[in-house]
Amino acid sequence: MEFINSILFMLSEMAPYILLGFFLAGILHAFVPQRLLSRHLSSNSFGAVWKGALIGVPLPLCSCGVLPTAIAMKRSGASDSATVSFLVATPQTGVDSIAATWSLLGPAFAVIRPVVALITSLFAGSTVAIVEKGKTNKPQENPAIQCAVESTPRMSLLARTGEALRYGFIDLVGSIGGWLVAGLIIAALITVFVPADIFAALSRWPILAMLAVIVVAIPMYVCATGSIPIAMSLMLKGLSPGTALVFLMAGPAANFASYSLIAREMGRRTALIYIATIAIGAIAFGLLIDWLLPTSWFAFAPDVHSACHHSPHIPLFAAICSGVLVLLLLYSFGRRIFHRNSITKDTPMTTTYKIKGMNCTHCQAAVQKAIAALPGVDAVDVNLTASTATVEGTATPADVAQAVRIAGYDITE
Repeated sequence: MEFINSILFMLSEMAPYILLGFFLAGILHAFVPQRLLSRHLSSNSFGAVWKGALIGVPLPLCSCGVLPTAIAMKRSGASDSATVSFLVATPQTGVDSIAATWSLLGPAFAVIRPVVALITSLFAGSTVAIVEKGKTNKPQENPAIQCAVESTPRMSLLARTGEALRYGFIDLVGSIGGWLVAGLIIAALITVFVPADIFAALSRWPILAMLAVIVVAIPMYVCATGSIPIAMSLMLKGLSPGTALVFLMAGPAANFASYSLIAREMGRRTALIYIATIAIGAIAFGLLIDWLLPTSWFAFAPDVHSACHHSPHIPLFAAICSGVLVLLLLYSFGRRIFHRNSITKDTPMTTTYKIKGMNCTHCQAAVQKAIAALPGVDAVDVNLTASTATVEGTATPADVAQAVRIAGYDITE
């Protein structure tokens, strides 16, 4: 019962802010032209690094969702330094996760988190700019590349509003819903079943605790919003706010998929700078928080501890928001489960490809657009659940494989 109570408490606390974040994310998507990104990020200068970081902080893209966007930007002319800055800043924050951070971790974390993401992204991008000084990146003329960069078509205000609602409450929920549920479950498991003395022993050596969190966080993919309840549960078990910040940074921003793709597209040296900047920045800012900031800024209210173990009192508005969020999650999961290919398997000119690296609806959309832009493709259907792309037309397997690779993914045999 404690397990259920813990999930209910965290869900009710986060739901109103998550729904607000989804709405704001939809507004950003529908009303901010994404084609402007590459135009402002082409130079290998500190100004482009600044722009990459400032653009990335509010965007509601998870780690896997940011990869095709960033690679498409780079192949459309964005510099390596600006692309890395964008890659570091974007998955750590977003308007949805900032709002949710406030709900569970308080205003101090809600402010510190985007500030730290901005600073670390500037450091990473500037380091790449220094290392790659004199290197230029020309746009690659390829229809699949151009199509992979999302753009906002000309629509009426009503149509844009509908697109904002669709993206925020359908696409974005589908993108991070699974990770949000996983984060709530992991947090509840830690809160209820993990003995506090395990973390108390680690808390005596802050740097060791932070290194342990990084070792766990890097291979463990979790989105910015899904990392929040886990960070809360770690603090409730006795770990410091600085250690929780390390998880909030390293969990969403650093993972093996990001490293491998950056290494392939921009070189191993740039990929190492990317990973090292996140790890060093997380530990540095974690220690600064523990040493310089008052612990009272990060203290939970007394009722938080009891609510995680006993039946929480949920206000009516929070209960309604929780119900709406649960319905959106169920709808998103239902779409995945009952998704069916629109192209029949026995069509003579139809080929099914196994796609490696797709994790969310952003990945699905990037692969769909890249393949659809190829000459000779009459229809394409990308199944996220099965990780397949079914292509109808005369496009050769080599052309399809190249388009998928350009979008940031691979075709497996």
